Amino acid sequence: MKYTSTILAAASGLITTISAHGFITSPQARLAGPAMEAACGTQVYNNQASDNYGNIQGELQVAATQTDYNAAECNIWLCKGFKYADNTANVQTWTAGQVVDFTFDVRAPHTGYANVSIVNTATNTVIGEQLLYYADFADNAKTIPANETSFSITIPSDLGSTCSTAGACVVQHFWTAASIDQTYESCVDFVVGGSGSSASAGVPSVVASSTSVSGGVASTSVPAVIVTSASVVPTTLQTVVSSSSATTSTEIAAASSAAEEDEDNC
Repeated sequence: MKYTSTILAAASGLITTISAHGFITSPQARLAGPAMEAACGTQVYNNQASDNYGNIQGELQVAATQTDYNAAECNIWLCKGFKYADNTANVQTWTAGQVVDFTFDVRAPHTGYANVSIVNTATNTVIGEQLLYYADFADNAKTIPANETSFSITIPSDLGSTCSTAGACVVQHFWTAASIDQTYESCVDFVVGGSGSSASAGVPSVVASSTSVSGGVASTSVPAVIVTSASVVPTTLQTVVSSSSATTSTEIAAASSAAEEDEDNC
């Protein structure tokens, strides 16, 4: 029996390791630490500490075998369970209007959807509009576009005091590889130190050319997206339509339904 348990534990670790495919590498994103281990359990922590690229679904499979996994405390759908308390040395200080460069490592492509948003960590909700939206991200049928692994965002000027306290806000990269039913999250902690001027002229507020995001770029016609609670699998990327033609709520709902039907067929 003990031998069998060892094999199952090893298999659980393998699930996460072989599916580890994407993470923000710059600026420094949240990583695993003691606070995560206390909330998410030793095996989930060990897997993420050894390979922080792992997907949420794999972590949930591992968690199901643990007795020390606390779903409410782990809050695995927020930054994949990585905790601010483990990353206090990695908080970025930015100003409103500042253009910030990011690097994202696609270790292995899997076709899906992705967005980059500012998330209120107290409520696990997106603040305002998505900063970037990719309707066709990490498509394994083509070469990965440069803007999927290197992009810029502009820190919004309407955050008020919401993000003035460390740990209150993160920039989250949320990627759902629908083709394999895996979700990857990585989060960068930051504070806004006050209003500031935009970067030099000619630098876009987001990567917003018609070719910068395959399938379209997030615009004001796309509503802000709510990330659901830890107890519900979020539909963040499945309910957003980036097509400029889908501007009404009816059209957005119809396009979203079609997208979900395509996923089911896959």
